[in-house]
Amino acid sequence: MNTDILKTLQQLHIDFDSLPDNGVQDKIMLLINIVEQLAQENQELKETVRLLKDENNRLKGEQGCPIIRPKTQTGDISSESDRKKKKSTKRSKRKKRNLVVHEEKSCPVDKEKLPADAVPKGHDTVVVQDIIIEVKNTAFNPFNREVYYSASENRRIIGALPIEYQGGFGPGIRTLILCLYNDSNMSQPKIHSLLQTVGVEISPATISRIITDDVTCFHEEKSEIVSAGLQATNYQNVDDTGARVNGANFYNHVLCSPYYTAYFTRAKKNRLTLLEIFSEGELTFQLNSQTIDLLSDFNLSEKQRQRLIPFLSERIMERSEMDALLSRLFPDPSKQKTNRQRILEACAVTAFRHQGRPFPILICDDAPQFKGITEHLGLCWVHEGRHYKKLQPFMENNREKLAKVLSDFWEYYHCLRSYKEAPSKAEAERLSEQFDTLFLQTTGYDQLDDRLRKTWAKKDNLLLVLQYPHIPLHNNSAELGARVQARKRDVSFQTKNEKGTQAKDTMMSVVETAKKLSVNVFEYIHDRISKKYKMPSLASIISSQSQHTASDPA
Repeated sequence: MNTDILKTLQQLHIDFDSLPDNGVQDKIMLLINIVEQLAQENQELKETVRLLKDENNRLKGEQGCPIIRPKTQTGDISSESDRKKKKSTKRSKRKKRNLVVHEEKSCPVDKEKLPADAVPKGHDTVVVQDIIIEVKNTAFNPFNREVYYSASENRRIIGALPIEYQGGFGPGIRTLILCLYNDSNMSQPKIHSLLQTVGVEISPATISRIITDDVTCFHEEKSEIVSAGLQATNYQNVDDTGARVNGANFYNHVLCSPYYTAYFTRAKKNRLTLLEIFSEGELTFQLNSQTIDLLSDFNLSEKQRQRLIPFLSERIMERSEMDALLSRLFPDPSKQKTNRQRILEACAVTAFRHQGRPFPILICDDAPQFKGITEHLGLCWVHEGRHYKKLQPFMENNREKLAKVLSDFWEYYHCLRSYKEAPSKAEAERLSEQFDTLFLQTTGYDQLDDRLRKTWAKKDNLLLVLQYPHIPLHNNSAELGARVQARKRDVSFQTKNEKGTQAKDTMMSVVETAKKLSVNVFEYIHDRISKKYKMPSLASIISSQSQHTASDPA
């Protein structure tokens, strides 16, 4: 199509109010939607042709066309500016925090340079921050480390080093390495370079060992953090992002609430993986009548559901028992893999719910693996808003309609935020009706109308906040947690083995949880590395700070 014609069509604005109401409006609207569809297909075909040309060039031994991001913001689907309420642009005067003063010095005025009429007016205080990085080597020599020899046992008995000095390096260096790697996100080569610069003699292998082996004391702390976090609220936020382990693609699952953030790297991201995380590793199964109902939602055929009836029981099964049952139902392991997975997941969900797990609400995006696990599922409004941002209407009339819907979308979102502060039954009913009005409207822009109907189909999940006003309207907490893993992936592309993966998950969980609880990360890690244990555990802080927010029993 000619470029000038395209520009003319794109900028064409039709005033429907001035048109006669005799079917002309509907016909013009139909033509506009046809143009929108053709414009979208044209763009998709251009992209397909580009990819084919690139592949053709690569087959010839040449390079494909480089991908250059456009300067325009057409690809920006962020909704932060819409989600947050606009604040006053007037800047408030920031108060300086009270700093610990380690040394005091005086700054006298040179009296000889004072004007003749100068008179004293008191004193002024300025606190200047600085830092000293120096090496401190301690020698445990023969004069203060006693050695005895026992002839009867033929062995030497040497005075033990203080418990905090292990492996030739004190708790200060080991804490610094762990903080630089896990909090400051420095790579191991850069940490080695920094330590060498200040005069520490340490090898890259030793740094790697400290990062992976010296954190074993934190593994149990992570388990305690997760247990306390699951008990702290009756909802959990969850998300996942990519991870690499020894060249293979894995998934890093983020589980969090206002009190903690925990990370779990797993090979898969299905319901069984999530249930194993939610159950703290104790995955069990139960096949009863509730399971059969759940399998209907999991799209298992009626024929297969009937085959399970003779095996119904209220007994809790282990994985080995469940595998034996599936082998009886499906003797050929190479067949019926989808049905096997659906039955496994449904039985695991039934057992999870039967055992009375502490949280009945899951806040997440619309990914399929999150559905059906808990009694209630709350969807993220920010994720839903992105679907509208992804629409790129070609015609000016449709751009105006999309802008109007987006404005109404975020205005309604702010109404929900206000409801959370002062919930009432009357306001909940009004917001429910307003939801129908907003997302059942017909704009005439087919793609937008289709998107509105899809949002309306999620009404129960998006408006769960009307029933539980304390739950968040978005999943930003988990997304920010996933961003930590993404930045770690940028610096340290992958972990090489299970020990390194576990160390990474544990330390990210400890660091991010400490930040949420306003605990100094360096001081906490140093307290644990030095074996002093003077600071309370993060799990105990979670338990003391949190209150169970369930307003009604689930």
